[in-house]
This record gives sequence, structure tokens and C-alpha cells, in this order.
Amino acid sequence: MTTTAMATRARARTGGLPGAWALGLSRGALEIKQFFRQRDQVVFTFSFPVVFLFLFAAIFHDDVRGSGVDASQLYVPAMMASGIMSTSFQSLGISIAVERDEKVLRRLRGTPMPPAAYFLGKIWLVLFTGVVETAILLFAGTAFYGVRLPSDASRWFDFGWIFVLGLTGCSLLGIAISSVPKSAKSASSVVVLPFLVLQFVSGVYISIDTIPDWMLNVGALFPLKWLCQGLRGVFLPDSARVLEQAGSWEFGKVALVLAAWCVGGLVLCLLTFRWKERRDG
Repeated sequence: MTTTAMATRARARTGGLPGAWALGLSRGALEIKQFFRQRDQVVFTFSFPVVFLFLFAAIFHDDVRGSGVDASQLYVPAMMASGIMSTSFQSLGISIAVERDEKVLRRLRGTPMPPAAYFLGKIWLVLFTGVVETAILLFAGTAFYGVRLPSDASRWFDFGWIFVLGLTGCSLLGIAISSVPKSAKSASSVVVLPFLVLQFVSGVYISIDTIPDWMLNVGALFPLKWLCQGLRGVFLPDSARVLEQAGSWEFGKVALVLAAWCVGGLVLCLLTFRWKERRDG
């Protein structure tokens, strides 16, 4: 569907000139349809964190001394956080770089569609895939690894703001890093490498109590470490707090850092985002 067709449909629903919000909804629906048309991408997106969860949980399944949980339970919120960053930071960083290289962004910029509608469409896609992937991991965690869903409404509230702030911050970082690759061919390498490193220093693949403090301090500069820590605080018992670097879930600090990355990510996007390649002038 072209941008003109989207605008026509949105105008018909609103009875006038469509705004950025209406076009963003239409653009989001289009992004989700295109996502499901690529079946290999759908399978990879939703199965990747689950497969890694099964692998690591099968390898590391001993009880963690003094924490009241076994190692496999630690991987459930960790892979959940990794999945959130994968569907936002990695997905947007690569897809936007590819669309820029293929001149899609340049053509969209030349249409009457407000620039905000394009980004709203991407956010709807990220939100949809993030929710589905998180639900799949929650099912796997409760069904196979003894992770208990919170019975306290306050814990679900904590999950809500951690999910929203984490997804927003990682999405903005993904949009910002999309301007770094020089071509579509280099996009995967440029985006995946920092994401892979962050997973190792943020407690995704390795238990947080076995990572050197200097690595944790590096990871603490980025949102993934705090996303992992916040989700552990939601889905693991309080006895597991002893594994954290500070011996606490630090929900206040989690909120502060993730909110700071939302603001910082927005600033980076405004400063770095380009609709066309540098070589195009």
C-alpha cells in the first residue's frame, strides 16, 4: 500500500485531512502486515530468545546458593529483556538503515505524510512484536522453569513501566544507530556487535554475580543491564536480590536510568537521523 493510499483511507475515516496519529496507525498496520508476510523473519524473531532460553537453562540448571532460585530461572527475565531490545534496538537499527539505503526513506520524505507518522508506524510494530515475544517467554518461564507470575498488582505495575521505558529507550537508540551504517550490507554488523557485547556485560548470558565489577559498571551505562535487573525484580523472589551488584532491585534507579535513556535517545535521534545517505547530498 502506498503512502497516498494510506492517506486516502485515513482521510475517509476521519472525514478530513489525516493527521500524524491517523497516518501512524495506518502505517503501523502496514508494517505489521509486511512483518507477517516474511515468515522466516517471524519464526526467527519469536523463536530466537526461546531457543536460547532452553539452551542456557539446559546447560546451567543448578541452584544458585543463597538466592532461592536455580540458574535456569535467572535466564527467563534475562532473555525477556534481551528479546525486548532485539525487537526494538536491533530490529529498528537494521530495518531503517536498509530502507535508507534502498531510497525508501527519501521517497517517503517527498510525500505529504508527516515524518512523525513513519516513526509511529515503527513504534506500533515494535510494540506488537515486543508484547508477543514477551508473552511467549512468560509462558515458557512459568510452564517449564517454575517462574511465578506476580500476584501483587504493584509488581504488574512495575512490569508495565519497565517494559514501556525499556522498549521506548531501546527503540530510540535503534533509530539513532540506524544512521551509523554506510550501507544496507553493513547494517547487521554495525548493529548486532554492540548488542551482542551488551548482552554479555548486562547479565543476559552470564549470571550477574559472576561478571567482574568493571564489566557491570560498563553495562550500567546502557539500558539493557537495568532492563534485566528490573525484570528480575518483578518475576523472581526477593531472596534473589543477593545476586545483584547492590544487593537490591533498585527500582528507583532502574526507572531513572531507563527514563534518562528515553530522553537521551530522543536527543540522539534529533541530532543524527537522516532521510537519505550522505553521498546523496
